[in-house]
Amino acid sequence: MLYNYDKILAKDVMCKRYITLKENYQLKHAIKLLLKNNMKEVFVTDEKNKLKGIITLTDISRLMKQKFSESLILKECMIDNLITIKKDIALLACRNIMRKNKIGILPVVEHEYLIGVIRKQEIMDFFYMGLEKAGIKLNHVINCLHEAVCVIDENGRVVIWNKSAEKLYNVPAVKILGRPLGEFFPDAMDVKVFRTKEPVENVYHSPKENCHIVINSAPIFLDGKFLGVVSTDRDVSELRKLTNELQKANDTVEFLKREVERFSNDGFGKVIGKNPKLLEKIELAKQVAKTKVNILITGESGTGKEVFARAIHECSSQKGLFVPINCSAIPNELFESELFGYEQGAFTGANRKGKMGLFEMANNGTIFLDEIGDMPLFMQAKLLRVLQDKVVRRVGGEKYNNINVRVISATNKNLKKMVELGSFREDLYYRLDVVQIKLPPLRERGGDIVLLMDYFLKELSMQNNKDVRYIDPEVVKILQNYNWKGNIRELKNTMEYLVVLCKGNKITTDLIPNYILEEIKKNKRREGGSLDLNKAIVEFEKDMIKEALKMAKGKKAKAAKLLNIPRATLYYKIDQYEIDCQ
Repeated sequence: MLYNYDKILAKDVMCKRYITLKENYQLKHAIKLLLKNNMKEVFVTDEKNKLKGIITLTDISRLMKQKFSESLILKECMIDNLITIKKDIALLACRNIMRKNKIGILPVVEHEYLIGVIRKQEIMDFFYMGLEKAGIKLNHVINCLHEAVCVIDENGRVVIWNKSAEKLYNVPAVKILGRPLGEFFPDAMDVKVFRTKEPVENVYHSPKENCHIVINSAPIFLDGKFLGVVSTDRDVSELRKLTNELQKANDTVEFLKREVERFSNDGFGKVIGKNPKLLEKIELAKQVAKTKVNILITGESGTGKEVFARAIHECSSQKGLFVPINCSAIPNELFESELFGYEQGAFTGANRKGKMGLFEMANNGTIFLDEIGDMPLFMQAKLLRVLQDKVVRRVGGEKYNNINVRVISATNKNLKKMVELGSFREDLYYRLDVVQIKLPPLRERGGDIVLLMDYFLKELSMQNNKDVRYIDPEVVKILQNYNWKGNIRELKNTMEYLVVLCKGNKITTDLIPNYILEEIKKNKRREGGSLDLNKAIVEFEKDMIKEALKMAKGKKAKAAKLLNIPRATLYYKIDQYEIDCQ
């Protein structure tokens, strides 16, 4: 409230300019004083100056029409049933008394003595003056608001248009005031509310590029009568910018948190091995790490391509993040939004705040495109454009963002053959394959298997709260002879299986998975090169009997049934081949 009229008292407003006469004076004296002082009433007092009555020009005119003499004494013609007020009565109460009794004047008395007068004109002048001051203050307050304020009347014409509105919409107040708002802004929210008479809250609006507004608009009703519409438009462009920066920071923090949890000691120290072929690749990687060339890492699945890529990043001069992307794990329809990000409302289901893409997240760092051979062709074209122009544009956005990203790719496929078949772009292949590092499979690294087994034993024992310290030499020998098609990943999975199932502190041969033992037997038979059919049949029979006894849990009768041979035949072959049935 700019004014609280309940706090304004009669003594603050009352007029002290009035005329008094003693009650024994004649009417002609009152007429003379009224004409001389240009007043409309005379207050009548007794000899002790106490208020007794009042006589007005209206009363005198009535008496003259009735042919009363001017010698008439005031006591005989005055109005003595006066309504008086105390000086501490509220001004609004004075107004209400006047309305109720249909009078235009109130004497202010104290101990029956007249001390002032409240006339209708005093009240009107005070309220008009207050209204004028309130208008000036209100106009100043509205113009000081950061929000754009617009008020339209019941005819849709603009009656308030503050300086923030001028600045936001580039329309001066002198041009729009008194004109219909729809002439300037046909789709304005106030125009809609003017039609519907329904309020709207927190509606987003972008009147121009990089300008973001939140609108609140409501109809104005007084005693059920529609008077117009008032709205405030809040510019949240800076807030939105800060929100985007905060979202980027949060995305980065979350990403770093995940990465720190996964890798607390990156670098080539994570590359376990002493094999000359591997050491040669490490030296090559260290040599190119300090440069900015794109690197393609090839090799079979599970050879440690991501670990190698991380090590290159750690040895480089890149100050940004290492951001890995598994191209085979992203659905085709999400590829572009994941790599390049998207703006608010870019597509159904999108985060309402938008999202930073992985390329932006990797700015001044390294982006690792794992399984690059699985990237769809339409994305290969977009990726090529990014590598050439060094800029990205979010889905649904218009702004291009500059990026400085080192690209490391990896694949277990033959990209050259894919280029020949048309499933991989030749121009992109040569962009990615500036330096190629081919990692050797585990089966070609000889003694590295033992080093990796020891490393995984310690790591996995700690992770699984196990106290496994030793590996039986026979187990080591068996695992060294295994082919390891899944390479280091398969070895780690096997070691975890052995650690989890180990009941003591030593891993023994009985824990080795059957598929590994069977594979080694097949390899031995192939490597033996013998063409003796009888020996091959004997080995086959021994394996079949052992498998049947295992399935039958040592019960020979059941094993004979599984093998579809007489029980006596089974007993004979067990003795013949010296098979342990326990």
